[in-house]
Parts: sequence; structure tokens; C-alpha cells
Amino acid sequence: MMIKQVISELMTDQDMTALGLEVVAYVKPVDVEGDACFGIFAADGTEITVVGDRDVAFAAVRQQDLEPLSVH
Repeated sequence: MMIKQVISELMTDQDMTALGLEVVAYVKPVDVEGDACFGIFAADGTEITVVGDRDVAFAAVRQQDLEPLSVH
């Protein structure tokens, strides 16, 4: 049996979402009224904030004792 199948049988989608909630935040490029920005999102996909610079986004995440992960 594949690992993905085993995990899906043991954990619900909600369990998987909550897994990284207090550990990671995702940083991804977003467009705000035609301006290229970077959104910071919680592990469950909730938008936390938007900033104008990727380095600032990563620094903001780290200041909250979270691990930033880049999403393309």
C-alpha cells in the first residue's frame, strides 16, 4: 500500500490541514490591483497579510516563530 493511501486512511483532510498550522506559513506571489506583491497564508490557506517584497514576507513569518515556505 502506498504511503499516501495509508495517511489518507488515518487522517482526515482537516487533520492534514491542521498539521502545520502552528509551524509554517506559506508565501506566494499575488496580484493586488495590478501590483506584484507577496501574500502570507496560514497552513489552512487563510490569508494573513500581503506585503510588497518577498524578503519582507519571509522576515515577517520568521518574526512570528513560523517557518516560511515558498509557493509558486
